[in-house]
Amino acid sequence: MSPDDRRHAPAADRNKAPLLEVLARVFPASGLALEIAAGTGQHAVFFARHLAGRGGDGVLRWQPTDRDEDALASIAAWRDAEPHPALLPPLPLDVTADDWPVDRADAILCVNMIHISPWEATVGLMRGCKRLLAPGAPLVTYGPYAVDGEHTAPSNAAFDASLKSRDPRWGVRDVADVAACAREHGLLLEERVPMPANNFSLVFRRV
Repeated sequence: MSPDDRRHAPAADRNKAPLLEVLARVFPASGLALEIAAGTGQHAVFFARHLAGRGGDGVLRWQPTDRDEDALASIAAWRDAEPHPALLPPLPLDVTADDWPVDRADAILCVNMIHISPWEATVGLMRGCKRLLAPGAPLVTYGPYAVDGEHTAPSNAAFDASLKSRDPRWGVRDVADVAACAREHGLLLEERVPMPANNFSLVFRRV
C-alpha cells in the first residue's frame, strides 16, 4: 500500500489516549482484540503498539476490520507505515452479515459506528459479539449517546439532526436502547465512561 492511501481523522488523534485508558483497564493482556469499523487505521496502529506487551509472555493481537474498501486500504497503509507484530492485516467485515471473518475474540472494540449506521448495524454488532465472545469478555463502544432520552450537550443535538438529514436511519442513540439491544444478545452494560467532546465509552460484558 502507498502512504497516499492513509486517511487521517483529527478526532482519532484526539480520542485515542482517553480510549487507551479505558481499554488498558478492561481489555485482557493477551488473546485477540477485534476492532469493528476501524476506519482510518489510526486507532489500530496506536492500540496494537500500546496494548500488545502487557501480558508478560502473552500478546494481545489486534485485528482491525471494516466494510469499506477505502478504509481497508487506509488501515493497510497505516500498518505498512507503522508495522507492529501484534497488528494483523485488516479484514472486510459487515456487522449485519451472519458470517464474520473471525470465529472468536477475547475483546471487541467499536468506535463511532453506532450513530453513523442504521439500527440494524447495532443489532448485528451485538449478535456477532454474542457468537464470538466468551463469558466475561468485554465489548467497548465509543461515540455520542443520549441519556434517558436527552442529549448531553447542544452540540450533540445539532449533530443528531445533521446525521438524520443525511440519512434518516442514522442518529445519536440512547444508552438505554443500546443497552437493551445488548442485553437481548447476552451482553450487560457494566460501565458508562464520560469521554472528551461529550462522548461516552460503554463497557459491556458477555454473560
